[in-house]
Amino acid sequence: MKPTLAQLLASRQARLPQLTDAYRVSDGSPWAEVFIDALAERLLVSLRGSTLPTDLHQQLQESGLCVYLKQLDNDVKLPPQHLCGPVLPPRFPICENGVRYIMDMEAGYSQGIFLDQRENRAEVRRRCIPGTTLLNTFAYTGAFSVCAAMAGATTTTLDLAQPCLTWCRENMQQNGIDPAKHYFCKGDVLHWLERFARQGRQFDAIVLDPPTFSRDEKGRIWRVERDYAKLVAKAAACLAPGGWMLCTTNCRKLSTGAFRRMVAEGIPGAQLRSAPMPFDFDGEPYLKTIWADM
Repeated sequence: MKPTLAQLLASRQARLPQLTDAYRVSDGSPWAEVFIDALAERLLVSLRGSTLPTDLHQQLQESGLCVYLKQLDNDVKLPPQHLCGPVLPPRFPICENGVRYIMDMEAGYSQGIFLDQRENRAEVRRRCIPGTTLLNTFAYTGAFSVCAAMAGATTTTLDLAQPCLTWCRENMQQNGIDPAKHYFCKGDVLHWLERFARQGRQFDAIVLDPPTFSRDEKGRIWRVERDYAKLVAKAAACLAPGGWMLCTTNCRKLSTGAFRRMVAEGIPGAQLRSAPMPFDFDGEPYLKTIWADM
């Protein structure tokens, strides 16, 4: 028998880490092509198909929660639209393992953090100690930087978009961290990695979580399935002796085995350990994670 929305919420909440109110409620099942995320007092329903199942629509209306609906489309990145329930401020904090992040329902591509990286963020925080230097590339809103900084690390947050760096500063402030004690770089990651290497600048830890596809300012195309090993090699040139690297991608075209071989090629001699997705992402295992320790 198909579980109800209320049953799914209760079963997820029973297994969540303490001080966490953001998680995946439904990962493509029992409603095919429907993905539901809980974000504090809100639900975000994302559809790969064009129609919201009638029974789910009714349960969402009866839940009393603020519900947003988002259409997953490769060509259009529109923000979610309010579907039902109370109208709440579109910008709000969520909590994950005691860390606060600002979410924004008016943002198009993503609402602030990627929930499937929850365990990796927690591991970054566990691995960092006071004095660790961490480089967070393709940082988006800087969630990995926040976790490292909360453990006492000095972080360098690197992203092509200035609004993302501003958002990262705000996330730090949400957790009592002074952004002025950390570093922020705007620009192309490959360019900055080459620059750091020329300068002889090294980091104790590096986070690599690139988009699956990108185009630089000269129009050159970068693809995970073709270029990830080169990215790892450029990052490895900036890694301090005895350092570690988090290598991750959500590229569905890349198998787990192929991804591991690319990481091994980019950082030869490292000890590699794979990590699974969080328990609430129990659908397609698209996220690949490898911890590389020198």
